[in-house]
Amino acid sequence: MKINPSSWTRRSGPPRLERRLEFADYEQTRQFLADLAEVSEAAGYYPDVSFGRTYVSLTIGAEEQASDLDPERVELARRIDGLLTGAPTSC
Repeated sequence: MKINPSSWTRRSGPPRLERRLEFADYEQTRQFLADLAEVSEAAGYYPDVSFGRTYVSLTIGAEEQASDLDPERVELARRIDGLLTGAPTSC
């Protein structure tokens, strides 16, 4: 799987984490999206997702009016990273 080596970018106003992933083909993109759905459902939070044939862009935002991301959303980013590295992603 070809993955853009960049990590999550932390943004403010509103607080959020962003990441773009590149894949070699649609099949890899589709598999990642299926795995992402499982991890998101287990976490009880679904990041904003946009995608094309060979890329996925993710945004994990803070709760409305929060000044920073809560630990659960930072943990979701770690679990998503686990999908890319093969590390365990269970809750």
